[in-house]
Amino acid sequence: MAGSHLLRPSLAQWRSLLQRFKATRSLTSTKLLHARIVVSGLLPTSASNAQVLSDLALTYALCGHVPHAAALFDELPERSPPLCNALIRMYNLCGRHREALRVFAGMLASGRCPPDNFTYTFVCKACGDLSRLDVGFAVHGKVFAAGFDSDTFVQNALLALYMNCGEMVAARKVFDEMRERTVVSWNTVISGYSKNSYSGEAVMLFKSMVNAGVEPDSATAVSVLPACGNMKELDMGKCVHNIVEEKGLGNKNIAVSNALLDMYAKCGRMDEAQAVIREMDKRDVVTWSAMINGYVLNGDVMKALDNCRLMQFDGVKPNPVTLSSLLSACGSSFLLKLGKCLHGWSVRQKLESDVLIETAVIDMYAKCKRVDVSFHVLARALQKRTAPWNAILSGCVHNGLAKEAIQAFKQMLIKEVELNLATVNSLLPAYAILADLQQAMNIHGYVARSGLAINVEIITGLIDIYAKCGRLESAHELFNDIPRIEKDIVAWSVIIAGYGMHGHGEAAVSLFKEMIHSGVNPNDVTFTSVLHACGHAGLVEEGLDLFNFMLYKNPVRPHFDHYTCMVDLLGRAGRLQEAYGLIKTMPFKPNHAVWGALLGACVIHENVELGAIAAKWLFELEPENTGNYVLLAKIYSALGRWKDAEDIRHMMKKIGLRKAPAHSLV
Repeated sequence: MAGSHLLRPSLAQWRSLLQRFKATRSLTSTKLLHARIVVSGLLPTSASNAQVLSDLALTYALCGHVPHAAALFDELPERSPPLCNALIRMYNLCGRHREALRVFAGMLASGRCPPDNFTYTFVCKACGDLSRLDVGFAVHGKVFAAGFDSDTFVQNALLALYMNCGEMVAARKVFDEMRERTVVSWNTVISGYSKNSYSGEAVMLFKSMVNAGVEPDSATAVSVLPACGNMKELDMGKCVHNIVEEKGLGNKNIAVSNALLDMYAKCGRMDEAQAVIREMDKRDVVTWSAMINGYVLNGDVMKALDNCRLMQFDGVKPNPVTLSSLLSACGSSFLLKLGKCLHGWSVRQKLESDVLIETAVIDMYAKCKRVDVSFHVLARALQKRTAPWNAILSGCVHNGLAKEAIQAFKQMLIKEVELNLATVNSLLPAYAILADLQQAMNIHGYVARSGLAINVEIITGLIDIYAKCGRLESAHELFNDIPRIEKDIVAWSVIIAGYGMHGHGEAAVSLFKEMIHSGVNPNDVTFTSVLHACGHAGLVEEGLDLFNFMLYKNPVRPHFDHYTCMVDLLGRAGRLQEAYGLIKTMPFKPNHAVWGALLGACVIHENVELGAIAAKWLFELEPENTGNYVLLAKIYSALGRWKDAEDIRHMMKKIGLRKAPAHSLV
């Protein structure tokens, strides 16, 4: 007995072994040692062996073995900050963030285990991953109280927490107050702005980082390149590419290469993207998905499909992201047959229940005008998922099926599907199509009760509905409720279009000038709306001034819609020669809408010469549109040129066209 007692390791020896296993993260060795400790009879806790038990729990936590670490932790009468930190970190790594916060709460409640700077770093991570901004604010208060507010590690963790929660103001305050900004600090704030759709801020911060003399690393490149792509900032993207090349940040780093490829694809430079992929030693599913999505974004469906084949030849299996990009391309290009093939492939690969695939399939069928199939796919999907329902709403609106969209929304409410901003944004255009004031007021009430009436996109949708219902005072009241700094180009365009469609041209022009004065630059849609308003109100000089402003003082170049509006404006005013002269100065070939506007004006003012010219082009561009033949015949008839009118009718008969019969509502 005495000999066996002499062979039993001492407490110091047990702890020494645990320290070794803790350093190597050896779970197998830790389990064997645990068994030896149990056999030795050391486990019943006492003041002398509690430290061994604590070391054992700490070692299990560092090895990531949750059951044993948690069980031993619960048995300990006293817990040290390092042990609590290890447990919180372990729970974070396992995605069990609520348990991590419970350990932190226990530390505070005990009063004998004060959190240190590492504790707050791990706790901020848990709050950020859970998007618990309320808890995050409370933790930030504790950080101040504990005196860790100037600790760089804690500040970086707070930055990440606020960025994950989308709380940009608090994040920027933390960043601005940092005395020492490491490369991690810069990367966190750049990545945060980029992921929260503040791409401009992300790029500006990258420039500030370089100017401050902080050397970018691979994480910096991965953070800023998506922002460059989203903004189509090709020059800045190339600048980042040069830094990557100079510093060797892309060597064997697939994440950097993928980010470069994605940036070039989003900037429409598929040749540069191809150059990046050729230089890559290894390509993963992200690489190929970015390449495929790039071709989809640039409207080249066939090359997207070719890359899908190359991807499989490379031994990489397409994932739901890849497939959803291809399905989106099929929908945008109306390739129903190919879309069906991809749908079938997803079923064979057992991917059809993935929410990305479900949503993309529903969207594809809807864009190919098979909403009936979209509803069939939805019926087989998990009914509580929000995204497929949102796709159905958008699909119905896309096909002008406003009543069906509203009925689908009611089904969402009955089935208690969780609604989000995208749901309401998809639904509101349905009410704009119906232009039913009572229903408009109903949805407005629902939005207000849901607390969504503070979102600019939602308010803009409501403005559009009220404008189309003819309630311009309600539309303008909502517009005025949007803070000046938050009034974006979409909100301005909608209110201008609303006044224009109801013949209030002066008000539309006044709003346009107010928008310019506020610092918001018009886009092509805004110009179309205000020029259309001028045309319907007969504001010829104002329209010409705006068109000249567009030509000479604005980066937006006129397109078909703008020339059509101007031809219509001049034509309605009887200034047909000016309208024809404008058509002849167009930098691209006029389309059917431009010539149609001129022909319509020629009918009003009985100008047969220009009417014949416009009709000649329309017969070439739209040979099967009977309306053009009828309008030209109408001009001839109005001037008593009956033979010419009869010749037009014979021409229609010869090519097999018939005038559509009129309908009466009486």
